Amino acid sequence: MTTGIHHVTAITRNVQKNVDFYAGFLGLKLVKQTGGYEDAEQLHLFYGDALGSPGSIITFLVWQDGAPGRVGLGALSEVAFTVPKNSLGDWLTRAMTAGIQVSGPTRELGETVLRLRDPDGIVVKLVGGDAPATAPLADPVAPTRIHGVTLLSEDARATADFLVRFGYSEALRDGPFIRLRSDQDVVDVRASAGFVPALPGTGMFDHVAFRARDVDALRQMRLDLRTQDGVTNVHDRKYFLSLYVREPMGTLVEYATDAPGFTADEDAAHLGETLMIPATDAVRAADLRVTLPQFARPGEERRPMRDLPFVHRFHTPDTPDGSTIVLLHGTGGNEADLMPLAARLNPRATLLGVRGRATEEGITRWFRRFDAVTYDQDDIRAEARAFVAFVEGATRSYGLDPKTTTFLGYSNGANLLGAILRLHPGVVQRAILLRGIEALEDAPTADLTDSDVLLLTGAQDPFGRMVPQLEASLTSGGATLNAQIIDAGHDLSPEDVRIAAKWLAKIPQGEPR
Repeated sequence: MTTGIHHVTAITRNVQKNVDFYAGFLGLKLVKQTGGYEDAEQLHLFYGDALGSPGSIITFLVWQDGAPGRVGLGALSEVAFTVPKNSLGDWLTRAMTAGIQVSGPTRELGETVLRLRDPDGIVVKLVGGDAPATAPLADPVAPTRIHGVTLLSEDARATADFLVRFGYSEALRDGPFIRLRSDQDVVDVRASAGFVPALPGTGMFDHVAFRARDVDALRQMRLDLRTQDGVTNVHDRKYFLSLYVREPMGTLVEYATDAPGFTADEDAAHLGETLMIPATDAVRAADLRVTLPQFARPGEERRPMRDLPFVHRFHTPDTPDGSTIVLLHGTGGNEADLMPLAARLNPRATLLGVRGRATEEGITRWFRRFDAVTYDQDDIRAEARAFVAFVEGATRSYGLDPKTTTFLGYSNGANLLGAILRLHPGVVQRAILLRGIEALEDAPTADLTDSDVLLLTGAQDPFGRMVPQLEASLTSGGATLNAQIIDAGHDLSPEDVRIAAKWLAKIPQGEPR
């Protein structure tokens, strides 16, 4: 009977640090990168042995710069990997040399354990043992497979009884722990009554998946669980079929087939090299390849990211032309929202998406407002100063050339750019304002003779009545303004792309006017 853990899935807030830890420090193989099958705008990374064999896999959903979660009841708290029995000393030295938070070795449940924390704070235990890898990695002391996981439960007995159906049986009890064992690994259920419940977010485990022998076993499990709250239908994840269910105390559990595996769309020698997009999202594959966060593998050249006043992200095309488009999203957006649009304007431009810092009932904005058309003037000026500091820092840190940099803002982002043009003339020399309006109540007179601005307004945009003030202010300052009204509302349209691409292509790159 096939038993044991198929994979464990967690959530990371920094894709590069995650790759550096799991593929770099731990030495696991990145066997697959794909847009998520539940949400293709969410990057999903899979690490494991040389073939990504079931039982060796840890996966991460990437919530880039997302909010942290909280470890607690109804979730996993730790994952453990088996490493060669006599290698813990080597791993301790590696961790200290690499600056990885480490404690131990200690004895836990009769085993010698080294406890690490990954960049998100997730506990990763290394357990010395004799469990050969199905597809060994090149490093002789690399993890061979998942040794086990720990679950925090309000009712440990109820959780343990539920997990028995996945091929586990009770092996021992030690204080608050009930240890369950399959023929491959262990699940430790920790009685934690009275502890706080888990909250989803980065630095948290999402679920643990157990192995199903085949599709028939999966279907039978679906029938067996038909009265269980939260059980799902069978999903096709391309690399396996699976279903989800929550055990009685809330931990999310998946049941997944071994086949067809990660060689379904890449040969063994090139696993994980190509970003895969689910077939259900093939129509927007090009947009997703721009939106999903990029990373460098260990040893590859990478762009060091700096600690600047705003959360930001780069997308670097395969053949960059030296130009940069800085993107300021609309209300409720994020740093990646405008990347597909910008890539249509110039597929060879490097894109720098920036996230606003203001929030309104949890919705991201660039500055606070009192109502739909009344804005906090002090906050506009404060965020404008902060954004100027960001631009100055990005210019120094990333080598941006102001002469080949275009700023593109939509709605609330365009409003901030319009304010910056007058409050800090010269910082933004080239701007595309999509649905921008006048946000300043007392706009200062500014010398804008070195500024080129494209302003596109929707004929049916309910905020369009506030555009003439912005046009007049930009024109009086001497900006070269191309203002057009198009057949659209406040939402963006293909006409925006057509006009903006044509305008951008005509603006001299690197030549002062």
